[in-house]
Amino acid sequence: MRTDKDMLLKGVKKLGITVLLMFSAPIILWQAFKNEDHPFYWPVLVVGIVLAILAVYMGFVGIKTITSAFFGKSER
Repeated sequence: MRTDKDMLLKGVKKLGITVLLMFSAPIILWQAFKNEDHPFYWPVLVVGIVLAILAVYMGFVGIKTITSAFFGKSER
């Protein structure tokens, strides 16, 4: 069984995106909570929450892609 290098590269790219989201989401959430009286409070808060959820999702997808590259695709 050999490692699929193309799939491994895709997984590493997804984890790179995850790292970016893991840093940007808390910063955006912090800015939203710091400016609660600003008219853009709710849109910025929603964007921060969406980025945080997306970071978790991309982390799972990236790890799944990397494990599929090492161990092959599952039969399901």
